[in-house]
Amino acid sequence: MIKKLFILLICLLPLSVFCQPGLRLWYKKPAKVWTDALPVGNGRLGAMVFGGVKQELIQLNEATLWTGGPVRTNVNPDAYANLLLAREALFKNEDYAKANEYTKKMQGYYSESYLPLGDLTITHNFKDTVTSAYFRDLNIRDAISTTRFTIDGITFTSQVISSAPDQVIVIHFTASRAGALNFKIGAASQLRNHITVLSPQGIVMKGKAPAHNEPNYVDSSNPIQWYDSAGCKGMRFELQVKAINKGGKVSADTTGITVKNATEVTVFLSAATSFNGFDKCPVADGKDENALATNYLNNAAQKNWATLLTRHFADYHKYFNRVSFTLATPAVNQNAMLPTDERLLGYTNGAKDPDLETLYFQYSRYLLISSSRTKGVPANLQGIWNKEMRPPWSSNYTTNINVQMNYWPAEVANLSEMHMPLIDFIKNAAVTGRVTAKEFYHVRGWAVHHNSDIWALSNPVGDKGQGDPMWANWTMGSPWLSQHLWWHYQYTKDKKYLKEVAYPLMKGAAEFCEDWLVQDKDGYLVTAPSVSPENRFIDDKGKVGSVSIATTMDMSIIRDLFTNLIDAANELNADKDFRDTIIAKRAKLYPFHIGKKGNLQEWYKDWEDVEPHHRHVSQLFGLFPGSQISPIGTPALAAAAKKTLELRGDEGTGWSLAWKINFWARLLDGNHSYKMLKDLLRVTGQVGTNYRSGGGSYINLFDAHPPFQIDGNFGGLSGMAEMLLQSQNNEIYLLPALPDAWASGQISGLKARGNFEVCITWKNKKLNKAYILALVGGKCSIRTNEPIKITGQVTKSTKTANGYLTNFITQKGIRYNITGV
Repeated sequence: MIKKLFILLICLLPLSVFCQPGLRLWYKKPAKVWTDALPVGNGRLGAMVFGGVKQELIQLNEATLWTGGPVRTNVNPDAYANLLLAREALFKNEDYAKANEYTKKMQGYYSESYLPLGDLTITHNFKDTVTSAYFRDLNIRDAISTTRFTIDGITFTSQVISSAPDQVIVIHFTASRAGALNFKIGAASQLRNHITVLSPQGIVMKGKAPAHNEPNYVDSSNPIQWYDSAGCKGMRFELQVKAINKGGKVSADTTGITVKNATEVTVFLSAATSFNGFDKCPVADGKDENALATNYLNNAAQKNWATLLTRHFADYHKYFNRVSFTLATPAVNQNAMLPTDERLLGYTNGAKDPDLETLYFQYSRYLLISSSRTKGVPANLQGIWNKEMRPPWSSNYTTNINVQMNYWPAEVANLSEMHMPLIDFIKNAAVTGRVTAKEFYHVRGWAVHHNSDIWALSNPVGDKGQGDPMWANWTMGSPWLSQHLWWHYQYTKDKKYLKEVAYPLMKGAAEFCEDWLVQDKDGYLVTAPSVSPENRFIDDKGKVGSVSIATTMDMSIIRDLFTNLIDAANELNADKDFRDTIIAKRAKLYPFHIGKKGNLQEWYKDWEDVEPHHRHVSQLFGLFPGSQISPIGTPALAAAAKKTLELRGDEGTGWSLAWKINFWARLLDGNHSYKMLKDLLRVTGQVGTNYRSGGGSYINLFDAHPPFQIDGNFGGLSGMAEMLLQSQNNEIYLLPALPDAWASGQISGLKARGNFEVCITWKNKKLNKAYILALVGGKCSIRTNEPIKITGQVTKSTKTANGYLTNFITQKGIRYNITGV
């Protein structure tokens, strides 16, 4: 801890302009709609706090509460026969329409859905409803939400935390006049449930999840199926609520908890489900949700509010305080003085507000800490916050970019522990994925497709022919997920993890790719059938299609996996024969192609797009999150990537805008990255679904697809980090894509590959100071835009075509002081 504090202190410039700004979202009125409310979470229990006066609403979630049960096997015995027919249509006849029909017949069942737990209401018995001095906020420095207002001269305050060490949500009520708290606590749920009295001060809600919900985009006369014939779908859940008072009286009945004439009240919310792992029946083999919820509640209720806060702060600060980010602000920043909703509107209308940008950066880190701490249950499309029985896209794990985007910033933003739920999920997906690979395609290894869920579903979704192959039959889930296995090693250098966890899983994904690849007429290894997620082409005959051969994304993902696997085998000095096989296969992969417009081709042939401005830019995987394309190493491909982005345009959904921040940062164009960041931070109140140009942010800074998807928050955080620090291709590039708007600033605590912790200060767009802490030691190569000096090192910067490169050997635990020459 002393080392961490030291590196933070030494990075701070002696300028008041760089004092860390207030890290809070605040408002002058209660939330009217869900995307106005404020999120709290401990990685398992989530809540959206509305800040109501007469009636407060706190919407609740529990990360393991999903429909369904363990995945079915042998769901499509005809899949392999249709694979052979699809390949015949593609290679012999170039009949893309026929290939599409055969591919449709290679589908399994839809994923399960993430569910809301319920609503907690607090209805006050106010004689007067005229309020003054209303205030609500979310303090992301401390992970606490506060609502405060005055009625008839009495100030009422409520504070909400979701505590990880105590595994409960706690609401603390106080009044400025003794005996002034009078309210009724009620609980409700859209799920089937019943409420009983838990104690004189508490109630308990017990219920059961549906066996299956159809996705929200499926038109069905029976969308919610409560029971299944096998009796192994539909987990149990339990919510316990208890109020402990100072002064006054508390009583409970089946309608809720009544508080009379209290001065202070602490309300405890404990919840659990019978989920017992992806491969266990939650009914017959489920956990005892009552025992879990009771234990959490009883242990927490023994502690007073001050103790609960102390434990909560210590746990949260351990992660959040690792990174500090400040930017020089205007001498007078009127916009920063406004409530967050007005502030975001002012920013959208052109106000300069760098503190809002750094707030967004840290808010996204807050969201990752708050939504990703449950083993094997990563943050889903909405993190852990969802109010819908049939949420958008089932609030599942969409594996053709979205769940990966959730974890792009995990390592660089110094939240490696939050990466582990995804890595544990990958272990589960590899188990079901081996069955899918064998049953659907008769190949080795493990396969994951477009969607997954808490049960680690891995088959192509689509309800056996109802889905469109352009999304349902995308096959590259396992190699893309494997990138995260490798990233975690690169950032931690944990060889035990690499040997025992990452490498075996990566090898399984590589075996799938090895068997899935086939040879084309020119001898290249290609994928077939192949899609570029959710996009369509116009072929040589003017026909619209989506299923073809060797899309650029497919080949880029496989090349990425093969390269990472080769590096991993070298790190372990093991499995030489398999490594050599993969080296040979990689050399035969279908290469990148530059099209007639100077763009990077998306398809096997240089076809036109049906939607030239499509939200997915899948052909640029090799630029980001891959590292096969760069202005330094592959300038021609980088130019083609830039042309692709220009043709695609800057509009898009929230997550698409976020992806483009990362693309432009990798192209070293900080000003264009910044333009995309400003677009991501434009205010929207739009509801419903917009696939083209509705992207932005809601007033609670949730990403707007629209609707809400949390991946845009995490993709935006990743992009901001990429603007300041890049570490792919065995180099640490300091300030690679610094925009003009961020001319002076400081960031400390970011992580670089090689397990280096980095602090950078800059002034007038030039590096001023930097510090690198070598957490494991080893070779360090630093790229900068100007020459640098490293204290205690005789090494000098070498000028290259793209800036300066400085190489030196680091020792474990040593900090290296870097200054501009």
